[in-house]
Amino acid sequence: MGTLDGRIAIITGAGRGIGREHALLFASEGAKVVINDLGGALDGSGDDRSAAQQVADEIIAMGGEAVANTDDITSWEGGKRLVDTALEAFGDLHVLVNNAGILRDRVHINMTESDWDAVIAVHLKGHFVPTRHAAAYWREQTKAGAEVKASVINTSSTSGLLGNPGQSNYGAAKAGIAAFSVILAAELSRYGVRVNSIAPNARTRMTVETPGLADIVQAPSDASVFDAWDPANISPLVAYLATENCPATGQCYYILGGQVRLFQPWTLTETIEKDGRWTVEELQAEMSKLGG
Repeated sequence: MGTLDGRIAIITGAGRGIGREHALLFASEGAKVVINDLGGALDGSGDDRSAAQQVADEIIAMGGEAVANTDDITSWEGGKRLVDTALEAFGDLHVLVNNAGILRDRVHINMTESDWDAVIAVHLKGHFVPTRHAAAYWREQTKAGAEVKASVINTSSTSGLLGNPGQSNYGAAKAGIAAFSVILAAELSRYGVRVNSIAPNARTRMTVETPGLADIVQAPSDASVFDAWDPANISPLVAYLATENCPATGQCYYILGGQVRLFQPWTLTETIEKDGRWTVEELQAEMSKLGG
């Protein structure tokens, strides 16, 4: 018996990297999986639609159930077709893992409008669109009297939650995804849907291109040494969050190797206060207490 027996899952960006590892683990744990991948390059250009089919074929060869989908998750119609793929192939949907992403790293002063728009579209809109169509399905199921135990797992990043120079587009999208997840957890609970996000750290096409990470993420030369940056390390947490009776919702988890940590959202700390409106001069004298 697998921990995901009977669960039907969509995983975006599942043709390579972390998404592929998610798909393989989900299938090995008994889930039926829709492999979504447009097959684009790291910057989002081009498409190799065989990537999704190759992972689906790999799952089928190991005795699992999977279908490929190559719809564009930034497209309203594409997101609808993606959800419909799960319903037509397997008759239901329980899990959505929003994982797809691209990079176009540049310092802000050199960033183009297309660099910004493309990254925001794939990450932020690419989370919104599939989730919107999946949530509509789950709402209708609830209205029809069905008991829904669904899970959405979104992919944020420390580049957004902690910040990383050269990634203002990517970081803004990833911080937005974390906020999106918290809000949806509150909104969708009435329909039996839990929503969480993760900030994964692993060796992928993205991290080897991230400033300052290329040397850190290399696999150890000694095969007996635990490879903390292996992308397969991320997937057990995602599978746990996808299980039918997982209680977690509205959370964001950092994961690297064998370490899982809970992120604390933006929090109010030190305070200065007066009975009335501040003057600029008064703030000049007091704001140092708040680090300003």
